[in-house]
Amino acid sequence: MSVLTFKFGGTSMGNAEIIQQVAQIILDSAEQGNQVLTVVSAMTKVTDTLIKAAHAAEKGQTDVYLRAVAELRDRHHETARQLVQHQDAQAALLTELHRLIDDVQDLCRSIAVLGELTNRGMDAVVSIGERLSCRLLAAHLQERGAAALPIDASSLIVTGNTFGNAVPNMEKTRARVQEAVVPKMRAGVLPIVTGFIGATEKGITTTLGRGGSDYSGGILAHCVDADELWIWTDVDGVMTTDPRLAPDARVIPVLSYREVGELAFFGAKVLHPKTILPVMDQRMPILVRNTFNPTHPGTRIQPDPQRTAGIAKAITIISDVHLVTVAGRGMIGVPGIAGRTFGACAREDVNLLVISQSSSEQSFCFVTRASDSDRAVSAIKKELAEELRRQDVDRVWAQENIEIITIVGAGMRETPGVAARIFSALAEENINIIVIAQGSSDSSISLVVDSQDAKRAVQTLHRLVAKNGS
Repeated sequence: MSVLTFKFGGTSMGNAEIIQQVAQIILDSAEQGNQVLTVVSAMTKVTDTLIKAAHAAEKGQTDVYLRAVAELRDRHHETARQLVQHQDAQAALLTELHRLIDDVQDLCRSIAVLGELTNRGMDAVVSIGERLSCRLLAAHLQERGAAALPIDASSLIVTGNTFGNAVPNMEKTRARVQEAVVPKMRAGVLPIVTGFIGATEKGITTTLGRGGSDYSGGILAHCVDADELWIWTDVDGVMTTDPRLAPDARVIPVLSYREVGELAFFGAKVLHPKTILPVMDQRMPILVRNTFNPTHPGTRIQPDPQRTAGIAKAITIISDVHLVTVAGRGMIGVPGIAGRTFGACAREDVNLLVISQSSSEQSFCFVTRASDSDRAVSAIKKELAEELRRQDVDRVWAQENIEIITIVGAGMRETPGVAARIFSALAEENINIIVIAQGSSDSSISLVVDSQDAKRAVQTLHRLVAKNGS
């Protein structure tokens, strides 16, 4: 018997038929003697609809948010009718769902009256998507004879006050889960817990950031001392690259924590980057499996890397980024320019994805999200105003139409000739590399290329990976 934590994403909660498949996966595991805690995302596109409603309310667009509320009501009402046939149980479920959707309408009305949408207000609105899906799945499991219990994670996951991207207090969260959930699991109950959300110590709803249901899975897996965390999604596992760019992409059987962390940070959509953090100390395996193809073994993520004969395991790509450069002949030997630049970006909450500097110290550059680049450039110019006036710094600018391509695989730094093979393969395709960054990681090399070359670059590097038997 094992203790397992399952997390099902939005595509796995898309409609009644898929939710029935999710229920079967849970029941099959429980029938094998496992204790199973399940974490669920909102139904597909529901979070987007809630965000749209909240923004419409802020703008005073009453008709828009009322249409969004009506859409949510109709969709969840119909799904509930398909999932639960027993008349009394169905009536109770519908009452609960409509109560939650009434809360959405009330919150939107309040936002409209204030004419302001705070992060706290947004968290209150978007958290309702998971509350709805949690109740749908639990009610369907109950209909099938299981002792399923819907639980709002706001009663379990204790967080700080950073609304929209809250940080969990693991010690307090673990204490609550051990007291409220673990005894029920040992008694055969199947907890169905909302992903994505938590609450402050005062009980104010928070969220863990977009895609945070994976993170919720990791947090709760840690707190129940699970033997494994299973992430159920709509693909067979972590792929060698985006199959939309390279049709010959295939599932990677085994990855290490570090490798999957690099993949998640640099654009792979299968796993939230923070998912691994809560389970690392327990060296807990994570399995990425396909809800729609549950017999496929998927990808196993484990603490230590499994070396392969190839030069790498996967290729990722990040789009919608800009390259910010600070350059000037007067920067040579002047201490603190880079530190002040990065400090200015930090004050504007600008995240730096890739950093590179020339050895001559005449320039350095970094990649940031396109949505952040104007703020970054303005903040740097303000910080370095005196250096720009003296022309120690000649120019600060952002280059558009670029993308980051990252090659990931354990031990690349110690493997002779990896960089040479990568650069040669791209050179043969006449693809120019704008920036190169490896840093201290032995698991990835990142390249910045022109957007028009990005797809060819991914395909070229993927062929190289495949040829070398990754």
